[in-house]
Amino acid sequence: MEDSSPIPIQQTPTHDPIPEQSPKPSPYKKSFVTTIMEAATLRTPSFREDTYFVSHLKSSERKALQELKDRLKTHQSDPSMWGIPLLGGDDRADVILLKFLRARDFKVSDSLHMLLTCLSWRKDFASDDILGEDLGFKELEGVVAYMQGCDREGHPICYNAYGVFKDKDMYERVFGDENKLKRFLRWRVQVLERGIKMLHFKPGGINSIIQVTDLKDMPKRELRVASNQILSLFQDNYPEMVARKIFINVPWYFSVLYSMFSPFLTQRTKSKFVICKEGNVAETLYKFIRPEDVPVQYGGLSRPNDLQNGPPKPASEFTVKGGEKVNIQIEGIEAGATIAWDIVVGGWELDYSAEFVPVAEGSYTIAVEKPRRMAAGQEAVHNHYTAREAGKMVLSVDNSASRKRKVAAYRYVVRKSTAI
Repeated sequence: MEDSSPIPIQQTPTHDPIPEQSPKPSPYKKSFVTTIMEAATLRTPSFREDTYFVSHLKSSERKALQELKDRLKTHQSDPSMWGIPLLGGDDRADVILLKFLRARDFKVSDSLHMLLTCLSWRKDFASDDILGEDLGFKELEGVVAYMQGCDREGHPICYNAYGVFKDKDMYERVFGDENKLKRFLRWRVQVLERGIKMLHFKPGGINSIIQVTDLKDMPKRELRVASNQILSLFQDNYPEMVARKIFINVPWYFSVLYSMFSPFLTQRTKSKFVICKEGNVAETLYKFIRPEDVPVQYGGLSRPNDLQNGPPKPASEFTVKGGEKVNIQIEGIEAGATIAWDIVVGGWELDYSAEFVPVAEGSYTIAVEKPRRMAAGQEAVHNHYTAREAGKMVLSVDNSASRKRKVAAYRYVVRKSTAI
């Protein structure tokens, strides 16, 4: 069977009247925590990533770059990082050196010290060989820290979620002693190095990653030592490698703490932070990442096995307004064809159904999926249907009982019958 060519999609928001007997949602009131979070967001303008074009630098910054190169020559004859010679006149080297300069506000002495320390650490840590190592953390792959997809601008995304360590047995297996902790730190560096391998190190290219950190169920006290060591390693040896840090499922106390320490952070650091409370995860991630690249557990359409079949099929995005029912009509389905679809609404809590409507007069509409209430944390629907006669598929999401606007996405593919 072959994929059909794209079939025109008719997306018809149907504004069904809300029954009079339906309970009216009470007016939404902002909580104290929400107010704090919004205030923090208002104080934080969007981060603008460096282009790394030397021609875009200020004269003082160009001078600092040249001075760093000159002083680096006196310490090492042939330094390299990520396979890139730092003194060969390669513009990729300029990208790396500018990261160290930016991290130290273009203070050459401080930048040189940071760079030399990093070069020494990479040699001692054998970080150039780390990607080929099997560190024995298969159970953590795709769960605790993993690279998956890119954002809308092409930055590789690293997801972090430490909620599994609330399980004491899991915690002991990974952090039970000093040797286990060291092995975990090495594995965590390995994950980051996978992301760095995807960077261009080229002026105007993709030169940093996105970090998404899930704070749900994260055991704060138990992970304090590991978290501090990870943070220290990354800050000291991977400067300016993160374009944006997105915190999701943020508990109330994190917002209060952020409002307290925010005045002590630089504007550049704060501009990289995006803070998202529980319940708004999909809406927040969709601003930066396309739905087909967002993992299903966070309200997207991406499943780990999907990546084995090549790039994900693009999804269409839409919104479901409060008090609205949206019908997505997929027309032109021939007899014998099979349609497969994925659909998700961020934070569901609404009704979903799917039906097939034949074009022939006198034929009955077929309830492919009967109306059902979708829970808040439910993953995307993935289903398929083989039509016995020509018609159209109608996917419906009914948000009539709510006043909250929700983001949503769907995609589909139709395979025609090969029967003659």
